[in-house]
Amino acid sequence: MGKITGFLEFERSDRPYEKAEKRRTNWKEFVKPLAYDDVSRQASRCMDCGVPYCHNGCPVNNLIPDWNDLVYRDQWRTALETLHSTNNFPEFTGRICPAPCEASCTLNIIEKPVTIKTIECQIVDRGWEEGWVQPQIPKVKTGRNVAVVGSGPAGLACAQQLARAGHNVTLFEKSDRIGGLLRYGIPDFKLEKHLIDRRMRQMEAEGVTFRTGVEVGVGISVAMLLADFDALVLSGGAENPRDLEIEGRELSGIHFAMDFLRQQNKRNAGDDEAHAAPDGTISAKGKHVVVIGGGDTGSDCIGTSIRQGAASVTQLEIMPQPPAHENKALTWPDWPLKFRTSSSQEEGCERDWSVLTRRAIGENGRITALECARVEWVKGADGRQRMEEIPEGRFQLKADLVLLAMGFLGPRAGGLLEQSGVARDPRGNVAANVVDYKTSAAKMFSCGDMRRGQSLVVWAIREGRQCARAVDEFLMGTSLLPR
Repeated sequence: MGKITGFLEFERSDRPYEKAEKRRTNWKEFVKPLAYDDVSRQASRCMDCGVPYCHNGCPVNNLIPDWNDLVYRDQWRTALETLHSTNNFPEFTGRICPAPCEASCTLNIIEKPVTIKTIECQIVDRGWEEGWVQPQIPKVKTGRNVAVVGSGPAGLACAQQLARAGHNVTLFEKSDRIGGLLRYGIPDFKLEKHLIDRRMRQMEAEGVTFRTGVEVGVGISVAMLLADFDALVLSGGAENPRDLEIEGRELSGIHFAMDFLRQQNKRNAGDDEAHAAPDGTISAKGKHVVVIGGGDTGSDCIGTSIRQGAASVTQLEIMPQPPAHENKALTWPDWPLKFRTSSSQEEGCERDWSVLTRRAIGENGRITALECARVEWVKGADGRQRMEEIPEGRFQLKADLVLLAMGFLGPRAGGLLEQSGVARDPRGNVAANVVDYKTSAAKMFSCGDMRRGQSLVVWAIREGRQCARAVDEFLMGTSLLPR
């Protein structure tokens, strides 16, 4: 590496945040970029470890030491080319990826890891600022037609790779805008949507055709697509939310997280209230909000509720509170279970662990409180952990709005999947392997959350890229696309 002693000379210094008091009053991104010289110093901390375990931690196999070295040497444009060789959308992952690569960083064994995510994001942001990111238009068209269903990160990556291979690609999206959960699931304060629009313009120049407001299996049949296209990719995501089956679930004021987040993103996009919330407005303003679920979606609900003016926000998690620090000797280079606080949680919420929601209490058909119980997790005779309610551990929480953020159970049933006739795995996902991504149906492939279940954006990009290569090989007999 360029500076062998960089990790000894420089402390880790990451991008700062706008102060919570200011950022929670608007919907803008609040992460402040570092100066280029500071980024170069951070890149110099990459320690020439010999075996770059960060490659193992990164699902898209980013060439992290390579572009760290290039940034240190002030070769930013080459760093961008190296970054794009494995990741179609580093401005997305550089903002919303939890950075498993940093957990796998060799420096993380005894020190603070390299700021990989920050360096990645600033490489691509500078690339856009300098005009280095341009459409990659294929020199030769194959004449083959491919339909991609679902415009989340898997579908976008797959479509872009196939277009660059020279195929005619049409991307179908049931919503009114492209992006899937990037568009309507992730709040603007984490990912401003002009970033998606910018990539769309690049992809259109490369030959991708976008068709929004078309739900395959409803507005257009799978049979019609199979008749018109040489291959069909199912990348519709895992949109079936986990419900909370308790007494009082029917009360007004209990909503799935994505219904809540989608409405606010549509308002931010300029839609009027009738368009943003056709089935009724979900608002946290002046309300006592309870978010059930401790993951990223729950955190997004917290930040959105705070910005809407909630009176209070409480987040409940059924699992125990994680340890403050992981035992690196046991966990490295894998992703560790440890206590983390998100930027939204920093903005003001109460968090409680090992809490079971027992029933919803209401008046006049609307929720007013949740009855909860404290639980402990004990090892059963079979060695598996089981939950036991603590005697005298029941309590009530005031709740005017309850948001269910307990994860997803796989792709939505009906429509697309019923018409496609593809086999499903035991969890209800589309059955396809990670070698050729073929489903049980002829000419049909699947990738992303629809195939693997609820996962990270970076995993979706990986699967979209690999699926594109598989489709290209299917159509042409061979492929030059990277895997």
